[in-house]
Amino acid sequence: QVQLVESGGGLVQAGGSRRLSCAASGRTFSTYFMGWFRQAPGKEREFVAAISWNGRSTYYADSVKGRFTISRDNAKNTVYLQMNSLKPEDTAVYYCAASRIGGYSSRWDDYAYWGQGTQVTVSS
Repeated sequence: QVQLVESGGGLVQAGGSRRLSCAASGRTFSTYFMGWFRQAPGKEREFVAAISWNGRSTYYADSVKGRFTISRDNAKNTVYLQMNSLKPEDTAVYYCAASRIGGYSSRWDDYAYWGQGTQVTVSS
């Protein structure tokens, strides 16, 4: 079992940057594919980025490619999402999640463990 706690959300101006962190408990963190998802009011939860267990492979939604970077530090049991060039449409609650399958997926139902979410609001 993995417990996840996100932090780093807040209010940021358009064009600005923010780094989200997701701290995991459990000795098996380094074996999990990890992902970030987001959900805006009235919209479905959507995939943002994912990273392999060793950090060598990363995947991004087209909407954030080139602006967001996912990374992880297995020694610290933490996964990060660096968000640059933020836009008002990036406003959402951001969730980190640990995958239930052994490889990449952008489907939220392929992720077994979820954090409580952190709000990111981008003002124009």
